Formats: sequence, C-alpha cells, structure tokens
Amino acid sequence: MKFLLKSSAVAKLDVDVLTVFSSDKQNIDLPFLPKELISLLEKSKNKEKFEAKDGEFLVVAPHGYLAAYKLLIAGVGTEEIFSYYQIQKCIASTIRKINEFKPAKIALVIPPIWLERLSAPLVTASIIESVELASYRFMKYKSEGEQNRNRNLEEVILQVMPNKLARCEEGLNIARYSAKAVLFARDLVNEPAAVTTPSYLANLAKSIGNDAKGITKVTVLEKEELIKLGMGAFLGVSAGSAEEPKFIRLHYKPQKSRKKVVIIGKGITFDTGGLSLKSAENMETMKLDMSGAAVILAVFSVLKEANIDLEVTGIIAACENMPSGKAVKPGDILTAMNKKTIEVLNTDAEGRLTLADAISYAVIKEKPDEIIDLATLTGACMVALGQDIAGLWVNDELLASQLQKSAELTGENIWRMPLVKEYKELIKSGVSDIKNIQTGKYGGAITAALFLQEFVGKTKWAHFDIAGPAFAETDTPLTPRGGTGFGVRLLLNFLSSK
Repeated sequence: MKFLLKSSAVAKLDVDVLTVFSSDKQNIDLPFLPKELISLLEKSKNKEKFEAKDGEFLVVAPHGYLAAYKLLIAGVGTEEIFSYYQIQKCIASTIRKINEFKPAKIALVIPPIWLERLSAPLVTASIIESVELASYRFMKYKSEGEQNRNRNLEEVILQVMPNKLARCEEGLNIARYSAKAVLFARDLVNEPAAVTTPSYLANLAKSIGNDAKGITKVTVLEKEELIKLGMGAFLGVSAGSAEEPKFIRLHYKPQKSRKKVVIIGKGITFDTGGLSLKSAENMETMKLDMSGAAVILAVFSVLKEANIDLEVTGIIAACENMPSGKAVKPGDILTAMNKKTIEVLNTDAEGRLTLADAISYAVIKEKPDEIIDLATLTGACMVALGQDIAGLWVNDELLASQLQKSAELTGENIWRMPLVKEYKELIKSGVSDIKNIQTGKYGGAITAALFLQEFVGKTKWAHFDIAGPAFAETDTPLTPRGGTGFGVRLLLNFLSSK
C-alpha cells in the first residue's frame, strides 16, 4: 500500500473515495468543499438523518463538483478527539466502511484540530498504522479465488494543512516501519502451530539477523547448552514435546549506544497445558501463546530501519508445552538458572517457568540497564482488565512513566498493576524456594508477576501481561479475529524515545 501526503485543494483529489470527517457539533458546511456541493450535502444529511455520530457515515455522489468518484462523510461524534487511541478507532472504522466499495485509491482529509492539538508526526503515524491494520487479512491459506475477491487498497492520500506538511512527513517515516512490524507479528501469531515450531522461530530470527547485515547478531542455544547453563525450569516445560527447545538471542548494537535494554517474549509455540491438560475449548487458540516472542521478532525486524540508538538484546525461550511420558509432572521440583528451586503444582502455569530462565539469563549474562518482558501469562489478568488492556507490573517509577507515555502515544492500552509484597507469601512452597501457582484462587496475575520478580534481582524491570489484547476473539475495526501485534508499537516508541 502506497501512502502520500498532499496539501492540494480537496476538490482536485482524483480518487475513488474522498473522506472528510465531521463532528456532531459541526454543520456540513466544511470550508474546503465547493459551495455548490454544500446544499446537496444538507439535503442528503436531512434525508438520511445523518447526525455525525461516532461510527456514522454518509455516502454522497459529488455530481461533478469533485474529482473524486464518491464522497464519504465520516461522523466522529464529539469534536473533542484528543487521544491517539480515539483517532485510531475512528480511522479503522472508516477504512472498514471504505473497503465496502472496494476502491483502489482513496483520500482522507485530516481535520486540522487533530494536527494542532496533538503531535502532527504521531497523528500521521497513527492514521497510517490504522489504515494498514484495519485493512489486514490473513489470507495465506485461503483458496486463490477467495484471495482475489479481497481487493486491497493500492494508494492512500492524506490531505493535510500546508503548514503541517513537513511535520507529517516525519510521521510517514515512522509508520513505514511500525505498521510493517505489527503486520509481521500478526502473520506470525496467525500461522498454525505446526508451522511456528521452536525451530521455525530460531530460523526466522537468523534470517532477521542476516537482513540486518551485521548490526544484529543472532545466537541459538540448543538443549545441550541449556543443560550446561542450568536452565532446569525451561527444560522442564519442554520435556514433554518431540520438538527440541530453542533459546534465541538477538543482539542489536549500533555504533553509538547510550543504554542496554533486554526485551523478552514468551515463546510457547503451542500450549496444551501439559499434564494439567486444558479443555478442548481452551486449547483451540493456544498457538497464540508465542505472541510475546512474535513482538520481539517483529521489533528486531525493523530496529535498523527505526535507527534505534540503544543496545538491544532480545531473548526468546521457545518450546512447546505438551503431555507425554517425559513431561514434567505436578509435584516435580525444577531448578532455574539462578539456582532458585520451583515446585511445579500446575503444568499449565508454564510460561513463568520459561521466563524465569530467560530473565535469569538476562540478569546474569547480559547485565542490562533495563529488562522488559511481554507474555500471554494469565487468564487472571483478563478477568481483571478485560480483553483489550494489558497489565503492567514494574519495579522502577521512571521506567513505569516512560512505558505509560509510550502506551498513550501509540494507542496501546495498558494499566499499571501492583506488586503487592504481602502476596509473596502466596507463592512460598513447603518443599522448595517457591511454587509456580499461588495458594488460593485469587490474585493470580499479581502472583505471576511476583514469581517473575524472584529472578530479576536489582535490575530495573517491567512485565506486560498481554493475555487479553494479544489475540482478538472477534472482529474489531482495527483487527480481524486473530493475532493483533499488541506491544510492537509501544516497544518501538519506547526504544525510539529513550
């Protein structure tokens, strides 16, 4: 899809669909439209009872007053749109409507107030990302005929004020890599688990390293090396699978770097629950359990393009969680790389075990300034925050504020959650240092975060539980059912602004 910025007259934009945005407090006497068209618009508005509510649309034939074939008035409700998330929702629902017409070329007239009240580059990036994400479909396994019926947009023009053109160009450059990275993550999560095995992720990481031409180096540790390192927690989870575990390390180092950050993604390529077996219903989407790993690989696929000036290490402990005669059993005790012992009481609380060794490796071997992990970790987080919001646990106030700011600027919804010291009692074990599930049935998302904190030491650390927003159970304007790529834009913004 090609994106262009223009400040030329709206009436001269020769496109299949021209879209303008109108609030419910605004008459449709939009100053940039020809006066001759206004009376026609008013008649259509009254006939269709169009009130410019959020998600409401009015389609009008331009009758020769515009170069465009169709004019679409998109309602935005109140004109007080002052967040990037609101803009993304508005653009996404508009693109869904536009795609009903199967156009090849469209134009969006960006309201001046959006560019004046918010950052023009970030507004532009948000709009372009929303167009890409709303247009996304995972069609790889559809028949050729059905693929052909889904015609894609070829060109999108953003019409902006002349005095904002240069600033909007900055946003165009951001969106070129950020949208590409999100779609990369979505594709990866949407692939069947039979494809995205640990070996597949390892080979994909190597290809990312090759594409980066030396600035990113990739190392894959095999089972024998993991045994030597003492990664008993990770190896315990992988024991039931015929697929060999892969510990993937990606290392990006520009010529000048100000800080070292480690980003870790949970990489369970399929989660049956192990011997604590999930129900069939709860297992059918468990290819999504490597969504954190998909975020890491997606970010690394564009780090060079994004010109990040930090030293960044990505870590993925990739394996399957399968039941077999060799699988870890409830009651087993595993020893993590940092020598901490763990009583396994539920084999379906496996992600925290793999992350325990990934975090331990980061602390012991990498010695970073900061660690950030992303994991589809607990259903309890979804109970607390719903399917659209990620939980954030963090042990440093400055890091917390930086991540919350990046979430706001990218429209990725997060909510800070507490690290309740008293709850550490709930993961104490009578036979080992800690256990992998809490006593009782409440506070599971918090105790999972506290479990991970046992391996962090004094390093600044943030944990995102993305169990809800990583996978859309139903179609939304911004994403069809499937992987969402949640966390990619947030991380890229965070790394860019450090």
